[in-house]
Amino acid sequence: MTLRRSARLGSLPTIKPPLLHSPAPSKATRVQHSAVTKPRKAPAKSKKATPKTTKTQPNSGTSYWSPEPAVTEKQELDNHPSPTNAPILRPQTPPPLDRPVDPHRTNATLITPHGSTVNAYPAHAEDASPSKTGLPRPTATTGTLLEKATAHLIATDPRLAPVIAQHPCPLFSPAGLAEEIDPFNSLVSSIIGQQVSGAAAKSIRNKFLTLFDLPDTVAPDGHRHQKFPTPDQVAKCDIPTLRTAGLSQRKAEYVLGLAEKFASGELGARMLAKATDEELLEKLIAVRGLGKWSVEMFAVFALKRIDVFSTGDLGVQRGCAAFMGRDVSKIKGKGGGKFKYMSEKDMLELSAKFAPYRSLFMWYMWRIEDVDVAVLGG
Repeated sequence: MTLRRSARLGSLPTIKPPLLHSPAPSKATRVQHSAVTKPRKAPAKSKKATPKTTKTQPNSGTSYWSPEPAVTEKQELDNHPSPTNAPILRPQTPPPLDRPVDPHRTNATLITPHGSTVNAYPAHAEDASPSKTGLPRPTATTGTLLEKATAHLIATDPRLAPVIAQHPCPLFSPAGLAEEIDPFNSLVSSIIGQQVSGAAAKSIRNKFLTLFDLPDTVAPDGHRHQKFPTPDQVAKCDIPTLRTAGLSQRKAEYVLGLAEKFASGELGARMLAKATDEELLEKLIAVRGLGKWSVEMFAVFALKRIDVFSTGDLGVQRGCAAFMGRDVSKIKGKGGGKFKYMSEKDMLELSAKFAPYRSLFMWYMWRIEDVDVAVLGG
């Protein structure tokens, strides 16, 4: 999958304001949360579809990949981001419901290069006082965050109630918040996936992993994953070696630069867990190969930050325009401009009232226009 692009779900109805009424989704349209989405199987009587290469939307900076079928040129503006490619370890026991979380901090559990895990807040509420953590007092727990967020969205605009009922968001659910994310793996994979098809990105990533000849790891669900190299291991590589995996000169430089920042301690799981939204954006945009949109998507889908809103995403723009009652098909016909569906000022004004849960609001703006969030990881 490439940046800011989406495949539409043909079977999902377009939700038009002000009613936002839709029939119940069929089994085929239910969103399943996964780190890397498997390609859809073609109907038994139809010919096997040949995946097409998607293009990266201009000004995207970077992209995430997935083996999801590519969109056509006709679907160019049905865009959305995608998840990280890091193996996600799904808990085999019921997810914890009492770990403190906060909209403006990382709510995912992050894996360090040496295999330990890091959370912004400690496991128990009694240990989460500002005097002990140096952070603001958490406003929710892993068991209450999604409930609070959806209640706020509905109270702010009741028209969202039907779409929320139809499409529960697993990203910020207790199970979603229990997933463990390797941020270095995620960011490297996003760079690898820039401007290439899902199949090409997967091939390059596999070749990249073979450069290090590391043993497989076994996830709690029993699945085996090839171990991802540490930043130190990648930083010791030279550009010619990285290019043998199929990386372009520029991508090899990006990956090496990112590894060096992690290896030096400038970037790391602890910093990514506790940084403010502003600090996170500043630190990651400084990395060559990571643009603002890429950082925003990493913050939402990997770090599980719930108050991020991307005005530069065309799918979000179109969803917001449709939500406000505009005929997006006519807007599309006019063409031109980065904010062809809705101005940035109008988008910011609309989203402001949904703070501090704008990531969830954004997720539903993708849904409003039938964007297939299964490939988003949500």
